[in-house]
Amino acid sequence: MGAEVSVCGPATLIPRNIENLGVKVLNNIEESIKNHDILNVLRIQLERQAGSSFHPLREYHNYFGITKQRLDKYNKDIVILHPGPINRGVELSSEVADGPYQIILDQVTNGVAVRMAVLYLLGTMN
Repeated sequence: MGAEVSVCGPATLIPRNIENLGVKVLNNIEESIKNHDILNVLRIQLERQAGSSFHPLREYHNYFGITKQRLDKYNKDIVILHPGPINRGVELSSEVADGPYQIILDQVTNGVAVRMAVLYLLGTMN
């Protein structure tokens, strides 16, 4: 559909060979913010990280967390998506999660209906 898709995060969370799908891999969240109009920030499933080699949460937030300071640095309109629930202070700062950039509550409100419509349309394609 013409979108340039990139992923950014710790190497341990980036699927191997994702570049083969036409996806660009970035290692710097600043570059992601600077070069994109939409950020779809995924939730760190903390309940699945027990005993894994996951980065400490503070370190993750320092390197990859979306903060107001990072967004303000580029002074641009950007849309923040997130599937919820948010781990505040990990993926997003509270200022971003509650700020004018996010459309997270719209996603939550309409998410089930949209998924149902997609499944219905896929079912009628046969």
